[in-house]
Amino acid sequence: MATFLYKLGRLAFRRRHFAALIWVALLTLAGVGAASAPAAGTTSFSIPGTEAQKAFDLLEQRFPGASADGATGRIVFKAPEGEKMTDADNKATVAKTVDELGDGSEVVSVTDPFTTNAVSKDGTVAYTSVKYDLPGMELADSTRDALEKAGDDARATGLTVDVGGDALQAASEAGAVGEIIGLAIAAVVLVITLGSLVAAGLPLLTAIIGVGIGVSTITALAKALDLGDTTSTLALMIGLAVGIDYALFIVSRYRSELAEGRDREEAAGRATGTAGSAVVFAGLTVVIALAGLSVVGVPMLTKMGLAAAGTVVVAVLIALTMIPAMLGYAGKKVRPAGEKKRRKPESDTSGKQARPNMGTRWASFVIRRPAAVLLLGVVGLGAIALPATQLELGLPDDGSQPTSTTQRRAYDLLSEGFGPGFNGPLMIVVDAKSSDDPKAAATTVTDGIKGLDDVVTVTPAAFNKAGDTATITVIPDSKPSSTQTEDLVHAIRDQGADVTAESGAKVLVTGTTAMNIDFSQKLNDALVPYLGLVVGLAFLLLIVVFRSILVPLKAALGFLLSVLAALGAVVAVFQWGWLAGLIGVEETGPIMSMMPIFMVGVVFGLAMDYEVFLVTRMREAYVHGETPSQAIVTGFRHSARVVAAAAIIMMAVFGGFISSSESMIKMIGFGLAIAVFFDAFVVRMAIVPAVLALLGKKAWWLPKWLDRALPNVDVEGEGLRKLDEKTGGDEDRELVRV
Repeated sequence: MATFLYKLGRLAFRRRHFAALIWVALLTLAGVGAASAPAAGTTSFSIPGTEAQKAFDLLEQRFPGASADGATGRIVFKAPEGEKMTDADNKATVAKTVDELGDGSEVVSVTDPFTTNAVSKDGTVAYTSVKYDLPGMELADSTRDALEKAGDDARATGLTVDVGGDALQAASEAGAVGEIIGLAIAAVVLVITLGSLVAAGLPLLTAIIGVGIGVSTITALAKALDLGDTTSTLALMIGLAVGIDYALFIVSRYRSELAEGRDREEAAGRATGTAGSAVVFAGLTVVIALAGLSVVGVPMLTKMGLAAAGTVVVAVLIALTMIPAMLGYAGKKVRPAGEKKRRKPESDTSGKQARPNMGTRWASFVIRRPAAVLLLGVVGLGAIALPATQLELGLPDDGSQPTSTTQRRAYDLLSEGFGPGFNGPLMIVVDAKSSDDPKAAATTVTDGIKGLDDVVTVTPAAFNKAGDTATITVIPDSKPSSTQTEDLVHAIRDQGADVTAESGAKVLVTGTTAMNIDFSQKLNDALVPYLGLVVGLAFLLLIVVFRSILVPLKAALGFLLSVLAALGAVVAVFQWGWLAGLIGVEETGPIMSMMPIFMVGVVFGLAMDYEVFLVTRMREAYVHGETPSQAIVTGFRHSARVVAAAAIIMMAVFGGFISSSESMIKMIGFGLAIAVFFDAFVVRMAIVPAVLALLGKKAWWLPKWLDRALPNVDVEGEGLRKLDEKTGGDEDRELVRV
């Protein structure tokens, strides 16, 4: 591996024009494809195998033309103090709004609140529902504008009017200002770490090109592959973070090779052969973790994972080919500003040893007190992980939107006028095709639901034309994301099983709330198999890389500790509200149901990045004859500063998404940023060296039979050392400081 990448790096350095041209051409091609591709529609949110999805599919089959997947808009009216919505003027305003909405080309139906009993008991709040024939993301802008204009016109008469519903869904803003700030912080960290504007600019440039290719390709294929906004947002997050990090490691190693007196082409080859090998295997762990999301069985997650994995592959390829090419263009400008002459680093003119850097001092400290450092790190992360035991899962709805949005205000008005459960009605589908008396079966279901706890309203059964399928709407007494509503869904399903046994009619519960509950359950069920698959594959990969059993095991256990601590922090902030105001969390509530499995996938891949980068340098030193303790210090001397810089950059990139108005994006950004902090600075920088110091030579133990069976990937660059011996390449080198 090291020898092949060494040759690849030298080739890219020599043929820098060709290498750069290929990537610029790919970026141009992807950009043109994105610009000319048809606009992406909605992402079909389906959860195969769940009851809610089966009911949804049955509705589309038995109620043709009903636009079961069509968007819904709501305009909620509240009368001024001392008035009621039934007053003549207010009633006229509502009637005018209903007429105005009915003129839309994509509108299927508009309800009149005074004929559908959509007025609160005290008469102060009313609402009209608009049904569209297309999902929210596919509606024309003019249709969405018409809905908002109707609300504005009604508001102008003196009523309190707000608009809600999924008809207002549009492309989410993923915190553009935050992303720019994140990139700015990354640039500052790179300049401080590398000491050169040109050297700092290379990782940023190549990462942006890689992300440009990845996101543009996703945009070009979005319509054909049914990819949504979140897919490109995840690819942007991961692509920027790993793109900068991978390039940083190769540029840093290139400077180290220059410091040992090698010429620029040889240094580029060596950097690609050694640090590039670590990049390949680090990238593989990220790809495994992201692509592994497909085992969950949720198409949306599968597409997100595969798209982000593709962006990581692009980042790896760019780091291995474009970075050496850019180093060829940069010439000597990658050296720190003001460094004009070669100087020996190991001693000054008086022969005194150079002052050890911070990485060396920290590693030496950990080696002296490994047990204390290990205990402090484990106990500290364990304490932070405690809130994760109170984790409550759900999916965000309009109730989690900022109070400044009209969707949130409409949600609150409906809760005020009709009760919190009105924002999450349940739809009961009675499939009576196999029943002798469909109407009697539907009546039995209706009467049974009325007797359950937490039920406010049950509408009469509405049959299709064939008379074999009925729908019943149930309004819970509690809000959609509450545990009481979840208990109600399970109670209806339990009761439905009895109806099926007695009459042969099948009872299915669907609707947005039931879909969210089923989604959360499916993710919970998939978490352990997913964790086993991803950790198992990565464990095998790391055995090949490190040629050790205990080092990969320690890496996996450290990851579990950091991800649990990150989940604990997410629960404390987004569920309990600790420090919520600091990052703009306006509404606490259940944690997004995909967050645990999502964090496991992404954080595992990123955690293994730091493990590979840090420990491969230790492995390299150990293979080349150093003692285990010396190898730990050597690994930190060469890698700690760069790993710390890479972690800060990744935190800055992820942290930029905290500024997003979308609660899901904000939560993901915070969760990933805090997870990187815990994993890089506590697990990899403290727990890992402490464990290795305690294990000593045992850390690198591998059964002889397994050693013979494993392929030799040569991540530590032993093949390059043999190449030196053959060519005598080390004889004339002069050590320099860069």
